[in-house]
This record gives sequence, C-alpha cells and structure tokens, in this order.
Amino acid sequence: MYSEHFTFEKGEPAAVITRVAINQWHAEVDGRVVGSGDVARRPDGRLFVSIDSWHATVFDQLAATLRTKLSRPLYTVVDEAETDLTAGWRRAGFSPGRREWEYSVPTDPAVTGLDATALPPGVTITIASEAPLRELDRAIRAEVEATVGWQAMPAEVRPRPVGDTIVDPSKYAVAVRSGHYVGLIRVVQATRQPRIGLIAVRAAEQRTGVGRALLAHALGVLHRDGISPAYAEVNESNTAATALFDGIGAQRGESNLELVLR
Repeated sequence: MYSEHFTFEKGEPAAVITRVAINQWHAEVDGRVVGSGDVARRPDGRLFVSIDSWHATVFDQLAATLRTKLSRPLYTVVDEAETDLTAGWRRAGFSPGRREWEYSVPTDPAVTGLDATALPPGVTITIASEAPLRELDRAIRAEVEATVGWQAMPAEVRPRPVGDTIVDPSKYAVAVRSGHYVGLIRVVQATRQPRIGLIAVRAAEQRTGVGRALLAHALGVLHRDGISPAYAEVNESNTAATALFDGIGAQRGESNLELVLR
C-alpha cells in the first residue's frame, strides 16, 4: 500500500490518495474517505475504470492517479446525460470511443410489424444446444474480429473463464440452416425488464432476414408470456442494428458513452 499527496485549489484541504487494494484507490481528507477509484479487467482484456466522488477536485486527483498507475488504453462508460461526469473524464484526457443507445422495444407483433415476418427459406429457429452454440459463437466472433472488431458489438460482459463467452445456453435461441447454426439471439430476464443482449448472424447469412426472424421469435415469446417492453443497447455505428430497431417502432432513450484514454 502506498500514498500520494495532492494539493487542491487554493482554500481547499489537502487530500491523500491511497491504494487500498490491487484494484482500488481511496481519497481521504482529515481521515474521511471522500472518493474512490476502481479498475476492472473485462473478459476481452480491456481495463475499465470508475471514480466515485462528489467533488470535482477529488475526481481530478483520483483520475490523475489512475492515469499514472495503470497501463493504457483505459476505458470508462458514462451516461451521456451526466455532463459533469463526462467533463471530468475529458479533463483527464479521455475521449469518446463509441456511443450506445438504449432502446425500449415493444413485444406485440401487431405494434412492431413483425407479425408478417416469414422465416427465410430453409431456416428454422429453435432452442440452442450447447456444443453447436459455442461453435457458432466462436465462428461469429472470429468473423467480427477480422472486420470491425468484437469491441464494436454490444456483448454482455460478466466474469467467466478465459475464452468462455457463453454464459448460459438456455438464454439463447438459434437460427438453423441445413443442420448448421447460422445466427443467435440472447435474451436475459432482468428485474426491470428483459434485455436483448445480443443478435449475431454468420457473415454469409447477413441481409437475408435471419436477424429479423430471430428478433421476431424472441419478442413473440415475450409477448405470449405477457411481457412488454424489452430493452436493448445498440452501438450507433451499427447501422444495420439501428435500422432494425428503428424500423419496428423501438424508442430511443438514454445514451451511454464509452470513453478511452490511449
């Protein structure tokens, strides 16, 4: 454990920034903790940082410590409506990397227009089996990584064994053609409302209606269970996904910014 002393602006008390754990720092004034900084490594290897403090000067000193003590690039995610927080990270040298829109998604097919959605010829949708689902997931991730990069996709992130990107196969439905999985959708039941965590289709099957059919299936199941709305997060640079959700009457809500320090 080690400490570093910073002097705030004139008239404000001195603070001590102390590393209290391998992934956490505290800012103290007169023995009181007035802020904390944390770092976590996501499954994709990226370092995400966060700071909790009511005082801009404390925030700035914690940000300076994180900048100094951690390897780059560093990432953080903020609600774009929190302008003071966004400004604090910008003062620390972070800049926008990506923006995600939150969508409220109706499940009634009469509202979304998905009641008229037909399956592409030769395609069926079914509950996923674990082994071929993992094979599909690896294939899609390799295709994405070879093009835009998986970090551009709205993937659910939670701790898991290295290389294991399937959290719970029961949350997936898959599109099947000629006995092979060609697309997947994941729906996570949350306390507030179900989350459409991921829609992904093999490159050769894109723009054939597979993604729309998967969405129609998932929303239809929720509607029959009396659940509405669902929600989803969509990277604004993913024009196909934004067009899909805009086209079924989903409503944009808050936006989140992923900021990066390189």
